[in-house]
Amino acid sequence: PHAADFLPWGAELGFTGLRLYADTVGPAAATKLARSVVVKGLEALLLESMITARAWGVEDDVLASLSNMVPGPDWPELALYMMSRAVQHGGRRAEEMDEAAATVGATGLAPLLATACARRQEWAAQFGPAADSASVAELVDRINTMRAPSP
Repeated sequence: PHAADFLPWGAELGFTGLRLYADTVGPAAATKLARSVVVKGLEALLLESMITARAWGVEDDVLASLSNMVPGPDWPELALYMMSRAVQHGGRRAEEMDEAAATVGATGLAPLLATACARRQEWAAQFGPAADSASVAELVDRINTMRAPSP
């Protein structure tokens, strides 16, 4: 309720690009959490996909296929970045995704993917030391040496 009052103070403190997002509570958080379903979901999907692909020796083929389907990003670089973020910040991301699942659920839609993402992010948090890996293969190999079979 006091966001508009903060704008001039925030500007004086050096915050740039300040604007009133909404004059009601909810839309800013909903925007953040709906975006997180995609971003944190991609992290979780890439982790699961690359661990599986590496086990079968097809990670390069999977990444090449993604490059053909969604051209633009450097998929090996993007996958490493997103997977590293998941293992480095998985605990906090899992908590955020639980909040995202509640936001999805509040619409009447079952939050199946947000909930699954929260659990994969939570699982990923135990592999934080692997976050500084130089490649997808190295990251997955380091995870595999640390992990026990899991969900």
